[in-house]
Amino acid sequence: MEQQISIPNFSIRDIPIYGDAILAPMDGYSDWPFRSLCRELGSAMSYTEFVQVEKILSRSKRPLAKLHYEEIERPVTFQIYGDDPDTILKAALKIEALGPDIIDINMGCPAKTVSSRGAGVGMMRTPLKIAHTFKKLTSALKVPVTGKIRLGWENYRSYKLIARIVEENGGSLIAIHGRTKEQSYSGMADWDAIAEVKGAVKIPVIGSGDVKTVADIERMKKHTGCDAVMIGRAAIANPWIFSRLDRDQVTPGQVRQTVRQHLERSVKFYGPEDGQRLFRKYAVQYLLLRSLDREARKQILRERPSGEFLSMLDQIYAVTA
Repeated sequence: MEQQISIPNFSIRDIPIYGDAILAPMDGYSDWPFRSLCRELGSAMSYTEFVQVEKILSRSKRPLAKLHYEEIERPVTFQIYGDDPDTILKAALKIEALGPDIIDINMGCPAKTVSSRGAGVGMMRTPLKIAHTFKKLTSALKVPVTGKIRLGWENYRSYKLIARIVEENGGSLIAIHGRTKEQSYSGMADWDAIAEVKGAVKIPVIGSGDVKTVADIERMKKHTGCDAVMIGRAAIANPWIFSRLDRDQVTPGQVRQTVRQHLERSVKFYGPEDGQRLFRKYAVQYLLLRSLDREARKQILRERPSGEFLSMLDQIYAVTA
């Protein structure tokens, strides 16, 4: 058993990755409190929320807060997005000084505010721009550069072309979400397309889309041949999936412990007021609040001091345990 743990599942250039399930970068969700918990529960590495390159180059300190990490989280990947290769390079050089293990370019975000300006999945319409971006970054940076894509657009599914361009211009890994821009997060993810990308490149490939249970991790790997899977929305309700537990296998005691740790980290990171407020969206998922009536949900989610919130949780689990 010890020998298996000591062998990496794959490597991103010279960085060994131990594990095959990774928390996906999600705007508004994969912040440090949640990301660090998932890492402790077994996520193989940490991806930050994406940060706009222009904001990195501004005088604001807010974008850099998204890049906060602790040493225990390594390997740590900073994810950034933009539409101009030179600006992306300037931002990447600036944040490389913060000590990430990897810098990732988001080429998959389907949000209109991002894609309409040619960033996120909007970049997938401009293969030459992607080639220039990766050529510049891989020539100038010391850390590996990776990319996260999706299938492209319904009328321009460029995923195989983009994957090859990333590899040919020095990229060290491709993560692919098996949906188009128009699908966003609806419909079924195309695992066959992920398999095509895996067959088209020699660098590691991470698959994403419709991994909802522990069994899905192995199913995707077997179906696609991918080196690891990314888990996004399903992990918000069940971060224990990284410990190979489905939600119905998680005990009330495990939920209580994770909720307490997450709330404490949120308060530590954001301060008492914002930390408790921002935590409530996770509480809805952790406590499976859809099974409670409206009044019970309102009581749990109303503003209250952290200590009072934790005492109330203990009362809930005293009843349900």
